[in-house]
Amino acid sequence: MGNFKLIDHEYLSPQELAGFETYKYSSIDSSPIGKYITHPFWNFVVKFCPTWIAPNVLTFSGFLLTVVNFIMFAYYDPNFYASSIDKPDATIPRWVFLLAAINLFLAHTLDGIDGKQARRTGTSGPLGELFDHGLDSWSSAFIPICLYSAFGCSDLTTFRMFFCLWNVFFNFYTSHWEKYNTGVLFLPWGYDGAMIVVIFLFTITGIFGHEMWYFSLWNGFTASHLFEFLFYFSALITNVPVVLWNIYLSYRDRTGRMRPVVEAARPLFPVFILMAISTVWVTQSPNDIVSTDARIMFLLVGTLFSNICCRLIVAQMSDQRCDSFNLLLIPLTAVVACVWLLPANRSLLVEEGLLYLLTAFVICAHTHYGTCVVRQMCRHFHIDCFHIRQHSE
Repeated sequence: MGNFKLIDHEYLSPQELAGFETYKYSSIDSSPIGKYITHPFWNFVVKFCPTWIAPNVLTFSGFLLTVVNFIMFAYYDPNFYASSIDKPDATIPRWVFLLAAINLFLAHTLDGIDGKQARRTGTSGPLGELFDHGLDSWSSAFIPICLYSAFGCSDLTTFRMFFCLWNVFFNFYTSHWEKYNTGVLFLPWGYDGAMIVVIFLFTITGIFGHEMWYFSLWNGFTASHLFEFLFYFSALITNVPVVLWNIYLSYRDRTGRMRPVVEAARPLFPVFILMAISTVWVTQSPNDIVSTDARIMFLLVGTLFSNICCRLIVAQMSDQRCDSFNLLLIPLTAVVACVWLLPANRSLLVEEGLLYLLTAFVICAHTHYGTCVVRQMCRHFHIDCFHIRQHSE
């Protein structure tokens, strides 16, 4: 532990820690699925969870299951060819999809009961919410990347999947941006529904095989096209208008943070910069990097997104000003410029090498940030992340 402290860093300012001390959780879940299906089920399941298990153990276990799914699909389908109709020799065993469905069901359940476990054990606090939503922001990349393996890259190219991922990211991010301005987390209706659909798709694919998705609905509109359409529909129709309306109401009724317009929009700056830079890379890559190594590119962008989102969550929970720029965007910009502007670096070997090095660095930096923030909050509140302290302690 002593060696670890040498690399420990206090990312949270005294003002942010003070803001966490007065933080009160406020959310609204009006989803029919949540009201009539998931929450009653979670209320039943949590009764079987021993009270000595810390809520964050449940949260972290659920997150690790999504990571296991990602690693499993990366092993059997590294280039998203396995479910492609023009790659008959590359296949994923059906049990992989079934195991992925089980893992995702367990992950969703654990994510749903962690807060209920905290209330049962009297350990509710800001650390649990930050830990939960921070890990969710990373899982928002792992889950759709795994789902992509059910359809393959024949109908839905990796380039188009890149923008499907951004729809997922944008949906997740705008919910926390909404809370940054309103003070209330309006839980999206589509989240529970989307998780149930993904679990169902994995299960059906595991039973009948990925070949069942080789059909056309009408005029060449395939199952993968429907999958793509639902990504955009969920963002542009069911989420963004609701977010904007709730923020408008908070200003009209003077119930929110009442920030000036520029300050209210401030959290959007780093995520739009990330989207712009990463889009430049995938569109201007001399080696079409999003096709040659899509999985690592998706992982890189998803990890950068998670880091930006975690800092927004810290800002909205502590009621502090959100960062308008993320320092991890600097090495990303440098790599893109190096690949794009310097002819000597235009070979596939060099570009892939830079992509892998940058991804490894970003994962380490993001993990360090999350670990240090959790440790700092544990020290400040005199609690343990994965252990419920008894009164004698």
